Amino acid sequence: MGSRADEIRKRMLKRKREREREAAAWKSKALLPEDEERYGFEKLPIYDHEGIKDHHPLFNKNLFLFKLLLSACLFLIVAILFRNEATPLEPIRSFVKKSMDQDFQFAAVADWYEGQFGKPLALFPLFDDKETKKKNNSKQSNYSQYALPASGRIVENFETNGQGIMIETGKGAPVDAMNEGIVRFAGMKDELEKTVIIQHADQSETWYGHLSSIDVNLFEFVEKGGKVGTVSNNVDDTKGAFYFAIKKGEDFIDPIRVINFE
Repeated sequence: MGSRADEIRKRMLKRKREREREAAAWKSKALLPEDEERYGFEKLPIYDHEGIKDHHPLFNKNLFLFKLLLSACLFLIVAILFRNEATPLEPIRSFVKKSMDQDFQFAAVADWYEGQFGKPLALFPLFDDKETKKKNNSKQSNYSQYALPASGRIVENFETNGQGIMIETGKGAPVDAMNEGIVRFAGMKDELEKTVIIQHADQSETWYGHLSSIDVNLFEFVEKGGKVGTVSNNVDDTKGAFYFAIKKGEDFIDPIRVINFE
């Protein structure tokens, strides 16, 4: 009977020592990954760098190559669309132009890039130094901050159509950009015929219509005072005239509030 009790005590003592060793080992090590979920934590992924030399957990090589190929195909498709002047493709071309012209603010992005990184995008010519601009602008009136598109007199005011004005000039006079920006449209536009629309860094636009010639290309950067086209001649071929408008957001602004045409 005594030997039986001694054997039981020995077993209990052995188990106690085993539990003490387990407790000490537990304190000396962190939670094992497989135990994390058991204790209420999300299981953390473990990456074996030696076993994944050719694979990064945040980079999928196949997906990257697929996106690269898809981008190249999309670029080629758009290029073909604009090379092919077939009438059935005109709605698609119009959609692409609208997305690139209106939804993406080229001039605003270029101005933001220059402000953030100090230099403009390589795709665009160098802008004037901003500090020099500020000094010059501080010495000038609001009118002289912008270039006069062309000297002349207003023959149709803003109240006539609520969008722009008609300016009479000399025959064959050049039309200049009011401010620097990116050409977002250059071509025929409904009643305005040959028209150039320039998008500026403040997201405003200037429209130059009824031109006899266009001297800029789509997405070209135009400096303030740079030539955009030539005025059309009037009926008796003695004078020239062109249409000018300023658009901010969805609304047109009376140009005489911004530029002094006298």
